[in-house]
Amino acid sequence: MRVRSLTLAAASAALLAPTTPPATASQSVAWRDNPVRAADLLARLTDCVPVSRGRYRSDQGAPADIPVCGTRDAVFWKADMDIDCDGRPGPRCNRRTDPYFAASTAYAQSDGRPLSAENLPFIVVPAPSRIWDYRKHGVTGGSVVAVVYRDRVRYAVVGDTGPQGIIGEASYAAAKAIGIRPDPHGGGAPSGVTYVVFKNSRVSPIEDHAAAVAAGERLVRRFVGRD
Repeated sequence: MRVRSLTLAAASAALLAPTTPPATASQSVAWRDNPVRAADLLARLTDCVPVSRGRYRSDQGAPADIPVCGTRDAVFWKADMDIDCDGRPGPRCNRRTDPYFAASTAYAQSDGRPLSAENLPFIVVPAPSRIWDYRKHGVTGGSVVAVVYRDRVRYAVVGDTGPQGIIGEASYAAAKAIGIRPDPHGGGAPSGVTYVVFKNSRVSPIEDHAAAVAAGERLVRRFVGRD
């Protein structure tokens, strides 16, 4: 069950982390010739050291059994994927296609408009609470994310916030990129999705997906020891 994402106060923007340096063109070409496999990344995430004080639900009414785990360089969680269609309306994300549609996102793109869920791969983090405050772990709007599903790794940014007690949601574009049915009304994946958010990383402007991919490839290689 998808629930409406919540927006975060504009004060959160003051907590933005330093921009992640871009990769060079030659590095990007080399990385795509020898990409980090999903299995390699998941092998680094077998042990969970919880950084959340409690656990999250995947949906309303589901058991609260999902911790946010931490390493020196990243936080991660393993959950389902609900579809976030909030932000700028388009042919696939609007009040007709999504019963929970909201024409705003917690973070805006460089021109001040809400993000486009159907065009930009981004994930949703729970709004700060006593369970976990993502801002205290080097995470903010534009933080670089690796999303793992089955044998695929795709890159995104943090772009929206959701309910305080629920975790496991990503934009229409993120779901489509990784091979999950992106329909906000009945799509998504019930389990098996891993979200890895790299601390103190940020893509600017947030809507530059090519920059997110380049930064994600670099950060993942370093994370698995191949940098």
